[in-house]
Amino acid sequence: MWKMAAEGGGKEANEIKTQFTTREGVYKLLPNSEYSRPNRVPFNSQGSNPVKVSFANVNDQSGNGERVCFNVGRELYFYIYKGVRKAADLSKPIDKRIYKGTLPTCHDPNALTASGHSVALLVGFSAGQVQLIDPIKKETSKLFNEDRLIDKSAVTCLKWVPGSESLFLVAHASGCLYLYNVEHACGTAPPHYQLLRQGQSYAVHTGKSKAARNPLLRWTVGEGAINEFAFSPDGKFLACAGQDGFLRVFIFDSAELHGTMKSYFGGLLCVCWSPDGRYLVTGGEDDLVTVWSFSDSRVIARGRGHKSWVSVVAFDHCITSVQECGAPAEFSGSDEDFQEQFNGSRERANSAQSNGRSVSVTYRFGSVGQDTQLCLWDLTEDVLFPLSRTRTHTNAETNSPLPRSNSLPHSSGSSPNTHKADGVISKFATLALHETRKEHKRNHSMSYISNKSSEKLHQIMGKADATKAVGTALCPRMEETPLLEPLVCKKIAQERLTVLIFLEDSLVTACQEGFICTWARPGKLGVLPSQNQSSSPSGTVV
Repeated sequence: MWKMAAEGGGKEANEIKTQFTTREGVYKLLPNSEYSRPNRVPFNSQGSNPVKVSFANVNDQSGNGERVCFNVGRELYFYIYKGVRKAADLSKPIDKRIYKGTLPTCHDPNALTASGHSVALLVGFSAGQVQLIDPIKKETSKLFNEDRLIDKSAVTCLKWVPGSESLFLVAHASGCLYLYNVEHACGTAPPHYQLLRQGQSYAVHTGKSKAARNPLLRWTVGEGAINEFAFSPDGKFLACAGQDGFLRVFIFDSAELHGTMKSYFGGLLCVCWSPDGRYLVTGGEDDLVTVWSFSDSRVIARGRGHKSWVSVVAFDHCITSVQECGAPAEFSGSDEDFQEQFNGSRERANSAQSNGRSVSVTYRFGSVGQDTQLCLWDLTEDVLFPLSRTRTHTNAETNSPLPRSNSLPHSSGSSPNTHKADGVISKFATLALHETRKEHKRNHSMSYISNKSSEKLHQIMGKADATKAVGTALCPRMEETPLLEPLVCKKIAQERLTVLIFLEDSLVTACQEGFICTWARPGKLGVLPSQNQSSSPSGTVV
């Protein structure tokens, strides 16, 4: 069945799934836990901003501590999220806003200050403004970049700085990042800047104003939009996924560049950190997910399962585990300390294996894309702890199969080695750039590049550097890196998927039609009463 789905053929591959099975058990879609606009009419998403979802835990003692926020077109909703326990009540949003002249593009609640009485929610807009609202008190506190003097391009991503009640970071389609303080006002004229730090393909400026004014800092990063950024779990590092195809990881406080990676081709659209801060996963217009090691600053694996652009990647903190090697350590210390800690884990894993003990090193992450598919991936010890760096280079030079994470369930009586020899997997392991483009054409991927020669590829991309990166440490060739196989690859929506969030008892997805779906984890299925669908409430027009 997996082969048929991977090759894009057959009725089975086009059916929308309502459940899927992993080694933990069966994940089930809960229709009564679906959030949307109160009328449940599919949203006409043509030309609109992606539907985004954010959660706030307000520590409500009633057991309904989660609040969910989502944008659909010009509308922004804020609900009590009842998860797998109770049916969604769409008739009673805590807050609903309809915007005119600009559309919400992203939002982020402050987890540090959220309570049952107040939530500080940042909202970014397509015209460049940023609004601070409290959907519980139904207040609008402040508007930043109101006159668009700071940046006129759309807000692509915004987040509160970890551990801060007042600082937040905003990314724009212009390729700039701005650091704001909610306590400061914006100026009445375009801000003037002075250079603070400069490096390869980036610069950081601070405002010249003597008075405290926003923005505090301006980062210009790469060329083209910053599509998403993510802070490391300890808040010390900042990863940026750019439309120029580069992942750049910075030390946030000092604005120093730690490491860089280049996509196989096209822009990078999303990025996330592993729960322990050791790895990053990116996705984008090359239809691949790419795993990058923080300590080694190198690509350690790629995953191929999507047939179009990858919209979101996210780690599942509930599945990530290191057994026999000890739990993943907190991320701290210098690069040397980190490498020593990493090598120590690998030595303990090898020692446990040599003593005949069972060793399981697993990171689970997921991805969703414009192909309407959900993929789940397991990053396991055969990729994380290869026998030696020399072995890897030898394999790359001889085109022999590299270590890969074999997450698919085996048929009865077949061994992992037998499965690795399967023709489909062998084809993936030796996939070259022209073969990838051929696959994209057949699957109608928007990222398909029709020219087959590298010279014409240079002309299309407009820069020689973009393709010169292929085959270097920035962007290894496909045959030079282990290839991950999807544990799950299922079509779960009619329209492109824009959200994937892992919660304790479920995972949440959303599509561009404006439907936010809850999938119960194995053993977490609650009893859901019938849906209460009364008339929709009146909205607040802003």
